[in-house]
Amino acid sequence: MTTHTTRIRAVQPLDGFVLRLSFNDGTEREVDLEGELWGPMFEPLRADEELFRQVRVDEELGTIVWPNGADMDPDVLHGDFEPAAPAKTPQSSRADP
Repeated sequence: MTTHTTRIRAVQPLDGFVLRLSFNDGTEREVDLEGELWGPMFEPLRADEELFRQVRVDEELGTIVWPNGADMDPDVLHGDFEPAAPAKTPQSSRADP
């Protein structure tokens, strides 16, 4: 059995939070990541479009990375899997003073 590992070969920032991605299987996708930029690693990218545009391909990981250490799963970016949903935090049951 042959296992295919999805890897990103090239990335090009487009308008807003859209990236054009080229994969090792020859496919290309334009992916709008605006809705995926939540949490402590990704919110700085959403707040600073210039930082977002510093995206690059990490050859060893085979995916995209940013200078702040954020990266994304290439299988999700390829469209093979759905991204994880944000964690829901339980609301406090006690009343505010």
